[in-house]
Amino acid sequence: MCIRDRPNGWVLGQVASVTVDARDHVWVLHRPRQVPIENQDRAAPPALEFDTAGGCVQAWGGPGEGYDWGDMEHSLSVDHQDNVWITFHNPLERSWSAPLDRTDDMILKFTSKGKFIRQFGGRDRHPLGVGANTDTTSVHLATEAVVFPKTNELFVADGYGNRRVLVLDAETLAFKRMWGGFGKQPPPTLGRGVDANANIVTTTDPKGPEHFNSVHAIKLSHDGLVYVGDRSYRRIQVFTTDGKYVDQVFVNPTAKGFRTASGIAFSADPQQQFLYVADLGNNHIHILDRQTLTVLNSFGRQGPEPGQFGGVHHIATDSRGNLYTAEALEGRRAQKLLLADMVPLP
Repeated sequence: MCIRDRPNGWVLGQVASVTVDARDHVWVLHRPRQVPIENQDRAAPPALEFDTAGGCVQAWGGPGEGYDWGDMEHSLSVDHQDNVWITFHNPLERSWSAPLDRTDDMILKFTSKGKFIRQFGGRDRHPLGVGANTDTTSVHLATEAVVFPKTNELFVADGYGNRRVLVLDAETLAFKRMWGGFGKQPPPTLGRGVDANANIVTTTDPKGPEHFNSVHAIKLSHDGLVYVGDRSYRRIQVFTTDGKYVDQVFVNPTAKGFRTASGIAFSADPQQQFLYVADLGNNHIHILDRQTLTVLNSFGRQGPEPGQFGGVHHIATDSRGNLYTAEALEGRRAQKLLLADMVPLP
């Protein structure tokens, strides 16, 4: 059943994530528990698939037997074998209608039809955050998980509660390796959540803080580089798949909104010449040269109109170069954008 099959239409909560599969079908993940109370009876299932014409193919997700469905949906990705990966992150962002004080410390793997395959971690594994950053059996409020087809490994941005990249075998979910900022081992104890000074880079070192803050986004390029969005420290760090540090770039570092490295996507050309970065704090999308990490252009601003954004959170591209955005705050929508000639932001 899809939105068009309901006579009154389904209602979306905050749209947390958008991704594109091998058929150029667009997948949207939203947060049903954040649909306002008066519309809860019309809340859509969390995961929705749309074809290239925009028609809804299917919708599924939510609590079920054999797995822990999290309270706050955060990311969805579809791998090269059409498996669907979903991460969660309650309690750092509360449901509007029914807040719950428990932690989403799991990653779920499904078939593209919504059949449960496997779970990594589980609910309340680290309610106080102690020891979570070195745990090889669970995540702690992970934010994004993507598979690298060449090695069939799952790379996890872990995340809000932890400050690390975690790598698992995508078939068995066995631990393989992990690393923190600059490729160093992550600190063993953090407590719950990110720094109190999340919006302040408190260091005189031009490279920025030694450790990650909020590891919010992760994508792998065709040539085997790992791009990690350290959102609250306004930067993207680049690594090899083994965790060797390569380079970094600060994204919109002097802007008022500090959550500037929220989502990452690549251009559709074989060389993936351009890197797109979603700047949630300022509702911009920045276009970078992927090789030099030079910011070439930026577009977008806050607003409800098409082409404007209300909390641009995650982004994706299809094989034709179209760009898709997910708005996880007041926007509560996904948009499809065709990149054309742009005028630099003032």
